[in-house]
Amino acid sequence: MAPIPLQRDTVQRPGTTRAGHAHGPRLASRTSLPGIPLAPSAARRFVRAALAEWTGLGVPAAVGFSDRLADDAVTVTNELVTNAVVHAGTTVDLVLRLEEEGGDEPSAALVLEVTDHHPARPVSGDEPGADTGPAGVRPGELPDPAEYGRGLQLVATLADSWGITYRTGLKTVWARLPVDDWSAPPAPPDGEALRRGLRAAEILAPAARRTERDDAVWDSRGAPAFLAEASDLLAGQLDEDLVAAIAGQLLVPRLADWCAIWLETEGAGPAAEPRLARVWHSEETGTEPLRAALEREPLRLPAGVGPGPVPVPVPWPAHPAEEDREDTPAPPPHPGGRDGAALAFRITAAGRALGTVLVGREGVAQVPEAVASLIEDFVRRLGLAVGAARAYTRQATISRILQRGLLPSKVAEIPGVTSALVYEPSDDGVVGGDFYDIFPCPGDRWCFVLGDVQGSGPEAAVVTGLARPWLRLLSREGFGVGEVLDRLNRLLLDDAMEAAEAAALMVAAAGGQQLHDGTQSRFLSLLYGEVVPLPDGGVRCTVASAGHPLPLLLRPDGSVRPAADPQVLLGVVEDVAYESQIFDLAPGDTLLCVTDGVTERRSGPLMFDDGDGLARVLAGCAGLPAEATAERIRRAVHEFAEQPPDDDVALLVLHAD
Repeated sequence: MAPIPLQRDTVQRPGTTRAGHAHGPRLASRTSLPGIPLAPSAARRFVRAALAEWTGLGVPAAVGFSDRLADDAVTVTNELVTNAVVHAGTTVDLVLRLEEEGGDEPSAALVLEVTDHHPARPVSGDEPGADTGPAGVRPGELPDPAEYGRGLQLVATLADSWGITYRTGLKTVWARLPVDDWSAPPAPPDGEALRRGLRAAEILAPAARRTERDDAVWDSRGAPAFLAEASDLLAGQLDEDLVAAIAGQLLVPRLADWCAIWLETEGAGPAAEPRLARVWHSEETGTEPLRAALEREPLRLPAGVGPGPVPVPVPWPAHPAEEDREDTPAPPPHPGGRDGAALAFRITAAGRALGTVLVGREGVAQVPEAVASLIEDFVRRLGLAVGAARAYTRQATISRILQRGLLPSKVAEIPGVTSALVYEPSDDGVVGGDFYDIFPCPGDRWCFVLGDVQGSGPEAAVVTGLARPWLRLLSREGFGVGEVLDRLNRLLLDDAMEAAEAAALMVAAAGGQQLHDGTQSRFLSLLYGEVVPLPDGGVRCTVASAGHPLPLLLRPDGSVRPAADPQVLLGVVEDVAYESQIFDLAPGDTLLCVTDGVTERRSGPLMFDDGDGLARVLAGCAGLPAEATAERIRRAVHEFAEQPPDDDVALLVLHAD
């Protein structure tokens, strides 16, 4: 397949910083790419060509273009464009901008912007997920983090800062990479043009840097520094494919010309084929041909092989064909088709084989012993990272399955009332404590519930799994709103909960999970209400709040007031009588119910509901339907702080038609 022809527009203009300092030329190169699989490869070539062009122009910041900066820029671009192609499938606009700032401490940065034409949107009633992140969820369904891609996690690792900007019909993901150790240089001396030309050639042909590798750096200082850097980058990564991607970039080109990483399929039998998770080559055009060669001849190590290096035949020609580069003829193949040296290393953790790493150097008879030993130490750290990522994945999978079982498969529709629900569990890999329900009851009644169990994990799951069916049972037995809470409170304090907590302890112990004090898991904040349609339109609501954020009633004129009185948490005090409040929800009125993941959303020392912040946002929703109100509240919660929410976010909107 022919490569995508690139059209690059470069703009150079002077400017000033926000502080008033003059900065150097502001360079921007831009291109548009079709949303097809070849786009990432074209984007990588575009970035290298732009960096080489700027270097050739003699831009002062170009002296700070290190090999690592060029590689990071190419990697970030590859991940962002891949994400856009996979999840949007539209034309992708790519902008690479160089920003220089003068002043007492001059600095420079590369800014990458990747724009697609399919912006994030709330999940509609006929879609189970969204491509760029959960904006709202159809009742009973949970967002799957795997749907949103893993590229942004890698971008966050490499970039100084990054973010997402939404405009009408567009979504832009940007990343900022600082130029290393830059200071404004003096006027260029004689011969500078030649030096710039050589540097530009290196950027365009990164494989030429292989000749600059110096194995002498892996001495008593270099090797520990590399391993420390590798440990920092691998630690805390929660996805094994992301771990493999980072490992490939650490190995190539510092220690090898190319590498491949296979991962065993967890739970599969010994006869199952390992999965080729990552292939990385120091030459821009080498990765895909190398992947094809390795897929034709998968690497299989004998069962008894330990973690040390194992020499293997080189599966790769010394110089891959350059068909992906424009106007560059393919070099003649090496006699015999292969040369160089390759070593395989078993990836292990806790005595279990998790995969294999294959590294190779071209044009050498063997890999130096010191380098092989360093790679062996690196693979040990890789094994720990893969093992930790798999443990997290197991826990997250169990949590998602458990969460789906604890939430209703669907919620009832209330006659004369439009409902909208947003449920976003925090991405911590454990079962959240928030739950919801809407269900019919005898006597032309409909009941709604929004609850929050204190704690998370197995303890919270046990309480949620008991509280929701108890609520349905008590409601259908004809008890009033206050009486339902009275009886639920006694059940939470009953000895039956001790057996439930013991079961939770057993579940956690089987998985080796650290538990909190089990007595805290019985605390439950709950908003419970009953709705009865009125003959002349609207509904009559009876609600009670037990330690829960109070529901807010929005009138068509924009006025907002609490619709219930605060009362004590469930499961805390035995002798308590819960009271309910009654009001009419007239046509055009809206009732908003939220959990503390909304009201206690933090931005530094501030919380979202400080100074009646939630009521102010709700007042601006007058006249909006239920779905639009829920979306506006959700966006306000997310935009309140730069960091994503660290607690479950749940809100229920009832709008009288």
